[in-house]
Amino acid sequence: MNINFDAFDVETIKNGYFFDSQTNQYICSVCGATFEKGEIYPNDNRFFEASRAVCIHMEKEHGDVFDCLLESGSKYMTLTDNQKDLIRMIHDGMADKDIASKMGISPSTVRHQKFMFREKSKQAKMYLAIYELSNEKRELNKDEILSVHNGAKMVDDRYITTQEESEKILRAAFVSFSPLKLKAFSPKEKKKIVVLRKIAEQFEIGKQYTEKEVNSILKEIFEDYVTLRRYLIEYGFMERTKNCSQYWIKQG
Repeated sequence: MNINFDAFDVETIKNGYFFDSQTNQYICSVCGATFEKGEIYPNDNRFFEASRAVCIHMEKEHGDVFDCLLESGSKYMTLTDNQKDLIRMIHDGMADKDIASKMGISPSTVRHQKFMFREKSKQAKMYLAIYELSNEKRELNKDEILSVHNGAKMVDDRYITTQEESEKILRAAFVSFSPLKLKAFSPKEKKKIVVLRKIAEQFEIGKQYTEKEVNSILKEIFEDYVTLRRYLIEYGFMERTKNCSQYWIKQG
């Protein structure tokens, strides 16, 4: 799932879609499908406005958002497989004794885990409140650490980059920013991530591209467009279908 966890509140994440005020579109967080506000969309011989059409899309194409979140593969999904099984059965409304029987544990163990889920939820709410309050009056400065994009894999020190560091790397890496022209693609991991983030901005969020269209955009940036395309995928800035017929930028 391509949800930008930095930008959205819990309710938006639970919806499985969001509204992008810049493009005036409702965007599916799972597949990137877009529904423009003001347009009418057909479904089963009926017609729906965009806000309702995206909900119908979620239900028909992706089912329960709960399952989408649970199996999203997000770096923020830290539940173990056993915990996922347990919370899925809780979500399905199973009784403690039935969960215990299916998992081969005691009902008291199930109750204990449910208690721990609830306590972690309280902990998360407290942390979120404190974190948001700490940022409300603070302006972005050059020491600000850039957010990690949602598709990032194996998050480590490579992603600890300040606004000032990023600007310095970009000035050294690009010949020009308009149009975007890359001088050289650095082998250093931190620089590579900063450069790829900038290149990813050249693609529209929510839009699907053919491989030919992706290549065309990247060719204008750097002659070795194949390498750029490969690393955009490898570092989780971009996703594609299994047959490589469609490409799209991950949210965040």
